[in-house]
Amino acid sequence: MTDSPISPVPAVHAPAAAQDPDVLGPAEVAARFADAFGQAPDGVWSAPGRVNLIGEHTDYNEGFVLPFAIDRSAAVAVRLRDDSTARLLSSYGGQAVAKVDLDGLSHDSMAGWTAYPLGVVWVLRQMGVAIGGFDLFLHSTVPTGAGLSSSAAIECAVASAFNDLCDAGLAANELVLVGQRAENEVVGAPTGILDQSASLLSTAGHAVFLDCRTQESRLVPLDLAAAGLLVLVVDTKVSHAHATGGYAARRASCELGAEVLGVPALRDVAAADLAEAAGLLDPETFRRVRHIVTEDQRVLDTVAALAGAGPAAIGALLTASHASMRDDFEISCPELDLAVDTALANGALGARMTGGGFGGSAIALIPAAGEAVVRNAVVQAFAAAGFTAPDIFAVSPAQGARRVL
Repeated sequence: MTDSPISPVPAVHAPAAAQDPDVLGPAEVAARFADAFGQAPDGVWSAPGRVNLIGEHTDYNEGFVLPFAIDRSAAVAVRLRDDSTARLLSSYGGQAVAKVDLDGLSHDSMAGWTAYPLGVVWVLRQMGVAIGGFDLFLHSTVPTGAGLSSSAAIECAVASAFNDLCDAGLAANELVLVGQRAENEVVGAPTGILDQSASLLSTAGHAVFLDCRTQESRLVPLDLAAAGLLVLVVDTKVSHAHATGGYAARRASCELGAEVLGVPALRDVAAADLAEAAGLLDPETFRRVRHIVTEDQRVLDTVAALAGAGPAAIGALLTASHASMRDDFEISCPELDLAVDTALANGALGARMTGGGFGGSAIALIPAAGEAVVRNAVVQAFAAAGFTAPDIFAVSPAQGARRVL
């Protein structure tokens, strides 16, 4: 097989399967599979979505990120077949089974939500993993378009499944790159390794501190419950799609900034270099560069604070991150800003938008005892502004991708 990329799938958005609100356990996912395909699956694999605690758009600049997996996940039930046919079904909306001949796999046969699992299969086959036909049922509880990595959850669940079923022997770090390549080359979203790393490498009660240049990672304790805190997610219902222009434009600005400054990546620009950079870059590119440079430092400061004073000490860093994304990187929106400002005005220790931007979710670090106050204030603020009612829920650091049945 060749290593040349296929044409990216045009206008692929987050998979519709993740809109299903029903929480199904592994046995129920297996039962749905059996109902659809007439036989039990070979197994069920699950991979979580993620919240990026801090470190936004730093991943593709070879910098630092600090995500954690959340207790919402995508699950796939898979059974191998003895032919080259793939049959795929999601739990959302009574969709029909999608049927694809893997030997003729092309972007036309990977439309909509099927681009995510089929993209992973395409990458694995390119790598020499012997994947024949299969049946697959997908169920996800990760909200789509919310900046919580619904797509990476699916990619990592599928990659884990075929890694096991085909005895591929790939390490977690290698599966991270499989998911990223599927996202880049098939879906057409120029993302880094943050999302897949969080989904594959996380453990409960910890965040993942990731160096995106070396792909080295370590777990950082994030015991919110012991500190009397929780992270509240405010899904603004403003949908985003990384395959659209805003994300790609920001990445292009970062690449331009690195080129002008003569460095391999913005990871190599220090805060002390910003004064000189201001004289070399146009104002917009400089703002983009300043966000990345200062955000990298905020990630390092957050890791240090968690190791020292604990999670109660990181609030100001989260809030400063949001201001940088709003003003320098310009990826926020009125709904995200309102969610952040309202949470801060009602007792949050810190708050920021999370994810790629242009919609999606904000997170607020709040005292657990104040959850109702913050929830109600945000709901009322959105109603007063005439915005769509947000979906608000608490998340906790969860286990990464694994076989669950």
